[in-house]
Amino acid sequence: MTVRKAWIVVTVAAGAGLSFVMVLVVGVYMVAGNLANGVGQGARGLAKGAVPAAYQALVQKWGNLCTAINPALLAAQLYQESGFNPDAKSPAAAQGIAQFIPGTWATHGIDGDGDGDRDVWDPNDAIPSAAKYDCTLAQYVKDAPGDPTHNMLAAYNAGAYAVIKYGGVPPYKETQNYVKTITTLEESFAAPVTRVDPSKQAAGAIYYAQKKLGTLYLWGGNGTADQGGRFDCSGLTKAAYESVGITLPRVANDQYNAGPHPNRDELLPGDLVFFSDDLTNSRAIRHVGIYVGGGYMINAPRAGAVIRFDPIDTPDYFGATRVTEDGAKALPTSV
Repeated sequence: MTVRKAWIVVTVAAGAGLSFVMVLVVGVYMVAGNLANGVGQGARGLAKGAVPAAYQALVQKWGNLCTAINPALLAAQLYQESGFNPDAKSPAAAQGIAQFIPGTWATHGIDGDGDGDRDVWDPNDAIPSAAKYDCTLAQYVKDAPGDPTHNMLAAYNAGAYAVIKYGGVPPYKETQNYVKTITTLEESFAAPVTRVDPSKQAAGAIYYAQKKLGTLYLWGGNGTADQGGRFDCSGLTKAAYESVGITLPRVANDQYNAGPHPNRDELLPGDLVFFSDDLTNSRAIRHVGIYVGGGYMINAPRAGAVIRFDPIDTPDYFGATRVTEDGAKALPTSV
């Protein structure tokens, strides 16, 4: 189904008793075009719970170390590198939450917590070191034309010499993709300062989920034929957005990073809504649904239940994500 067709058919009710929900869907989309464009620029606070509580103060403090970085950008780098895992180790011997290789750590690692050592495995050292390294790179390329943050990220990926040589982000596909990836992920860690644009694919995702109403839940279900077309919560949201050409990660806590985060009073149909027993940590998210308006979502709730409409205003409501194509593409395949 094309996105254009999805916008047309989204008004079809799943049942007589549900028509009020679909009226809300249509009404919200009729006014959506009048929303302010995108997320504002400038100083960036962190979105609710986007950074695990154990690291939030560190990211907030050190993300303001220099003008080339901000807390949301630093959070995006840490998520991209390790998924906030302080024990992460790559095949290339990159270590810790910031994935420093030993040679870089030897040169740029700092004693961030002042305890007398520099420990790459300790986020209290590694997060400040990541910020300091970013700012050092920004200083190296400060005279290069172009955006200072983009140039810093390009230097991180390709080296400062390449940025100086080419007068900005060098013409390397890998480096250009890295700059775009981190600046896009930044949006998913930043608290929005204005309303964020609605997704054109959202209506198609809702339409897909509607067609699955009444389907029995299956843990790990992706809706495949061998699973009887059944889903779990994140399997349903992944399939719904895949039906309109957007590929999301498989698990809910990674889906949270697929775009910016509207406030509760700014929700639009198609936003993903998330639930957690720890409201300070997006990595602890355990459930996701697709918002349809009027305080309701379509979701695959639990074993023994069917895909259905449920209210979102519960004590474990964590927050929401407005899925974007670029946001989904920027997510690491494994964190």
